[in-house]
Amino acid sequence: MSHRQLAKIRERVGMVFQSFNLWPHLTVQQNVSEALLRVKGMKRDEAKAMAMQQLEKVGMAHKADVYPITLSGGQKQRVAIARSLAMSPEVILFDEPTSALDPELVNEVLGVMKALAAEGYTMVVVTHEMDFARQVSNEVVFLEKGLLIEKAPPEKFFTQPDSERVRQFLQSSR
Repeated sequence: MSHRQLAKIRERVGMVFQSFNLWPHLTVQQNVSEALLRVKGMKRDEAKAMAMQQLEKVGMAHKADVYPITLSGGQKQRVAIARSLAMSPEVILFDEPTSALDPELVNEVLGVMKALAAEGYTMVVVTHEMDFARQVSNEVVFLEKGLLIEKAPPEKFFTQPDSERVRQFLQSSR
């Protein structure tokens, strides 16, 4: 795959990771606007408006002018989600988006992700939050050591898994 082809794919895919990867020297709004300016070539006022729209969606518009150091982990993760949404991705990849958060902050991030699922966003989520996966997924995929162990609709996956390994995993996560 050429560099140009890879760049085209990256434009259509949003990514949100455990580490928030926010620039400490930029405000929340600037963190969300930066790729719109540099990658999409938007005018500054358009990028700011899009950033504010996405920050509103994740409940962070009131923090637009602050720097990331002043935010909680859950707030930083919501800004990272807004940054991804601002690029209008076709699919968003989430890699353990709640694993680096204090337990009391997990629900604020999961709430945003549930709202995105309800809006019809396509999301691929790596998570250990089984209740969340059961509530919002169309399909659950269980991988171990790079191998596909089971793939099923959520109700079947959580109530009648085919794999003994999945049954063990679900038993241990209760």
